Amino acid sequence: MTPLVLLIIIGAYLLGSISSAVLICRLYGLPDPRESGSGNPGATNVLRLGGRGAAAMVLLCDILKGMLPVWLSYLIGVNPFLLGFIGIAACLGHIYPIFFHFRGGKGVATAFGALAPIGWDLSGMLAGTWLLTVLVTGYSSMGSMVTALAAPLFTWWVKPEYTMPVAMLSCLIVFRHHDNVRRLLDGKESKIWKKFSRTGKTTPPQE
Repeated sequence: MTPLVLLIIIGAYLLGSISSAVLICRLYGLPDPRESGSGNPGATNVLRLGGRGAAAMVLLCDILKGMLPVWLSYLIGVNPFLLGFIGIAACLGHIYPIFFHFRGGKGVATAFGALAPIGWDLSGMLAGTWLLTVLVTGYSSMGSMVTALAAPLFTWWVKPEYTMPVAMLSCLIVFRHHDNVRRLLDGKESKIWKKFSRTGKTTPPQE
């Protein structure tokens, strides 16, 4: 590993540590997503707290946190295995942000951004898998986990040399959803459609 790659890995973690959800909620005058709703500082929780506009901004910023360092590394010729570490570093920053007391989100959007430079075909398959799973089950967390599990297979079809780093990233995302798995098994996970309701009623914690 060269000093440049090590610097990029550190930079990816620091970039990932910038909590888009917390900052955008402050900008919109919304409650801290770590203390409200599901307690998860991600686009899904911001959707509940502040509506589609704020959630879209969070989603875009979280994707860019994963995409920019991996894309830069891809352009300068970093090998696929090290690209995986760079993507993982960005996701770890999002999940355990050093600037926000290590209280971060699930890392799904950041992981999607990290995978996007591999190709639009892979990005389309991942987005389609998430959307189809959510439409069938109604659970955002289920969509994220199914997509993470399918990502290595899709990558093997598209660019086999990236299969191993993508598999490592997928394991991180699935591990981060262990609370959602428990709620799904207990029948306590709320469906994403409830997040579009602005009635002000509280809902059980979810992604």
